[in-house]
Amino acid sequence: MLMVNSRTGAEDQSDVEVLADVAGGDIDAYGKIVNRYKIRLYNFIFRFVGDRETAEDIVQETFLRAFRKRQEYRAIANFSTWLFTIAGNLAKSELRRRKRWRLFSLHRDEEFDTGLDLPDESYRPDTVTESSIADVQIQQAILSLPANYRQVILLRDVEGLSYQEISEIVACPVGTIKSRVNRARLKLQQKLKNEGRDVGLEV
Repeated sequence: MLMVNSRTGAEDQSDVEVLADVAGGDIDAYGKIVNRYKIRLYNFIFRFVGDRETAEDIVQETFLRAFRKRQEYRAIANFSTWLFTIAGNLAKSELRRRKRWRLFSLHRDEEFDTGLDLPDESYRPDTVTESSIADVQIQQAILSLPANYRQVILLRDVEGLSYQEISEIVACPVGTIKSRVNRARLKLQQKLKNEGRDVGLEV
């Protein structure tokens, strides 16, 4: 039988309330946090590192580290910001470990079946349409950006985070974040235009 909090339904609990349950000994409650953020984190990290298996590993490591360091989380902060900070740092560490960066084929990556329940229907190779081809080109263009530009444009234009939230994640002033986002958009526009894709990005 499904058990819900007497004050509110499980789906209505805030992150702080769920983490309070975890701190109170209900370790299983952490699964609510995982379910709440796993798709967003996966999409962010996959677009950051360009490899599905690596993205899955980083997602799992992010949740593990957040759980281990749960006592360091301050309730006055936005939990999702803290979570994306951990994920971004892990992704950047992964890129630094690579001796040579190369682009990964999205279609080849679809051959992997790791069993992690993170569906991404937009990249199914059996439904290659004009839109999906454009998606592949955009993804490859994103991967061509320097890591510091790639991170901020994903957080801003894919995750929809505010400049203030991104500033907290990246530990840079808001003005610097705005500048990086604008430069990243210009670089993407130029690269996609060179490839015959005129994608309008707000700058």
